[in-house]
Amino acid sequence: MEPIFVSTGLVAIAEIGDKTQLLAIILAAKFKKPLPIILGILVATLANHALAATAGYLVAQWLSGTLFQTLVGGAFIVMAGWALIPDKEDDGGIAGKGKFGVFLATTIAFFFVEIGDKTQIATSLLAARFENILLVTIGTTLGMMLANVPAVLIGEAATKVVPLKYVRIGAAVIFALIGVWVLLATYGVL
Repeated sequence: MEPIFVSTGLVAIAEIGDKTQLLAIILAAKFKKPLPIILGILVATLANHALAATAGYLVAQWLSGTLFQTLVGGAFIVMAGWALIPDKEDDGGIAGKGKFGVFLATTIAFFFVEIGDKTQIATSLLAARFENILLVTIGTTLGMMLANVPAVLIGEAATKVVPLKYVRIGAAVIFALIGVWVLLATYGVL
């Protein structure tokens, strides 16, 4: 259960103020149809994070030992710095026409916007750390939904509850702590 809890918490916090959350707000404001947007986010996240977790798991199986664990720990610390950098909103000119327009537009937009995003990379790192594709995918997807469903339902008001500066700092601290934890465990300190 640890992979689910850690993955959920880490991604939920890191996702606040992220470009995909901003995309959720934009889609909600544009289409005013929360259910297909939420379902699109779910499908896109499951697909994207399953691929990311699989990649992280396979890399962890191929590369092992102290050097790899040091790289994973260091990558989490780099992610801490990245979490401090604000994202810019980008709706990508989504049309949302047709029977499945809003759902399909959301699914495609979220899948592609998430590629190379800090939550996708964190998913790969978490799968490498915990060596469990399914539990990490469940956790990171749950974290994405926890952050994005309120954004869809509440819209722009969701980002005004807590200043994004403090959310980014919180996410950075969590990434850094996980990085230090991995490094300490790798070298037998924990």
